[in-house]
Amino acid sequence: MLAYLARRLGGTIPVLVAVSMFVFGFVHALPGDPARLQAGPEASPADIAAIRTEMGLDGSIVEQYLRWAGNTLQLKLGRSSKTRQPVAQVIGERFMPTLWLTVVAIVWSTVVGILIGVISGLNRGRWIDRAGMVLAISGVSFPGFWLGLLMIGLFSVRLGWLPTGGYGTWQHFVMPSFCLGVGVAAVMARFTRSAFVEAMGEDYVRTARMKGLSERVVAWKHTLRNALIPVITLSGLQFGFLLGGAIVIETVFSWPGLGRLLVDSVSFRDYPVIQAEIMLFSIEFVMINLIVDLLYAAANPEIRLK
Repeated sequence: MLAYLARRLGGTIPVLVAVSMFVFGFVHALPGDPARLQAGPEASPADIAAIRTEMGLDGSIVEQYLRWAGNTLQLKLGRSSKTRQPVAQVIGERFMPTLWLTVVAIVWSTVVGILIGVISGLNRGRWIDRAGMVLAISGVSFPGFWLGLLMIGLFSVRLGWLPTGGYGTWQHFVMPSFCLGVGVAAVMARFTRSAFVEAMGEDYVRTARMKGLSERVVAWKHTLRNALIPVITLSGLQFGFLLGGAIVIETVFSWPGLGRLLVDSVSFRDYPVIQAEIMLFSIEFVMINLIVDLLYAAANPEIRLK
């Protein structure tokens, strides 16, 4: 297991290096001069040059990258060009709202998706199976932002049941978490059904039936337990996607999280915040992927030997 962990950790280093280079190049390819934006329209060329030097934009692109990468490794993320606050503080204030929204969305979507998938698998070919898969396809087909606008118009504007946006109470979580997790629930339902149906055809399931066990015991104790191994892997990866992919939903619902902060930072060309956020999302996804691989390897020793 330690050898497998060492191989996986070694594989993450070049990935993070490549991501850092891509992030740095992408951010600096954005149109507009952040030094001029921060200085204001009335600033003199000397003032703009001084701000550019302060922001570390006075050297070549290679020098800028090496300086930024070295500071990032030392957790020196700099200050926001917009608020002049430390970048770590700016991101820290927005991290928990995004984390809680993601946790709520992944929990309900995983539970609902697994239930729909299992029920569809147990009733394969029947109307319940077809209805469950129609719901799954619908969940994947509807864009989250469009669904969010519809829910705001119905539940907030017309009925007045839920707030249109903001953060603080459980009512604020209902619509954003639903819009964020509906696609995950659909994917989980289809994936669970496929894994469940495949597991029902295995030899150990037929052996359990030959022993005289009831279909309920066979389904829940033998089939579901083995079918959930790849489903758990998928749920971990989906959590990583949600954590870094809530940008549109947070914007629609005015959610004070990392996604909305990223949109605002791009508008202002706030290089330090943009680079730190994207690197944070990348590291989170890589680490979640690593944890999922380790859990899967612990459950399936064959993976460790490959």
